[in-house]
Amino acid sequence: MTHARLIDTAAPSAPRGIALVLHGGAARRRPMRVSPTQLSVLRMVPIASRIARAAKGELAVLRLLNSTRGWDAHHTPVDDVRWALQQVADRFGPDLPVGLVGHSLGGRAALLAAGERRVRSAVALNPWVYPTEGRLDLTGRRVLVVHGDHDRVARPTNSASVARDLARTAERVGYVTVEGGKHAMLRRHDVFDGLAADFTTATLLGRRRGGVVGRVLAGEEWVDV
Repeated sequence: MTHARLIDTAAPSAPRGIALVLHGGAARRRPMRVSPTQLSVLRMVPIASRIARAAKGELAVLRLLNSTRGWDAHHTPVDDVRWALQQVADRFGPDLPVGLVGHSLGGRAALLAAGERRVRSAVALNPWVYPTEGRLDLTGRRVLVVHGDHDRVARPTNSASVARDLARTAERVGYVTVEGGKHAMLRRHDVFDGLAADFTTATLLGRRRGGVVGRVLAGEEWVDV
């Protein structure tokens, strides 16, 4: 059973793919339900909107609100992502490709859930991960990890280690270091938001992209911006 919820940002009648946007947020001393107004949830609103604008009506874009705050070992955000994947399959059809976009613990969930059958790509923004969590089989998936070098909450060295491991199986893995970027992604927010939107639309819709995303999809693995 889950208390997770999905909130529409864009819901076209005949989408070509689905973007699921995943929030972060630390745990509390006792389990607490996620509030739509908590800062970690609100930070993902402009990212979801940016993806919807870039998709120009061709993607369904939904924000997932997890069952509880943080990472409950008994029911993790990965379980909520699996629930959300089933919900969107029931609503939009089982064959549409899905892109996961998450921040902090949501970035961790995006990477750990990227092996699910309908997932084609994952974007992890300042992901809070353990350095050994990249030992996954992501055959056929394309992954983008974006991390600010001034993040003092989630270690860039950990996410870089994960990216190296993921590159052993995934079709494409790119790691972008955002100079001066901090954990909340408020400084240089346009870079974080834009990379998430460009990568998601490129991988789900086949859109040709220039700039950083174009370089990553052409095979460049490590990029500084």
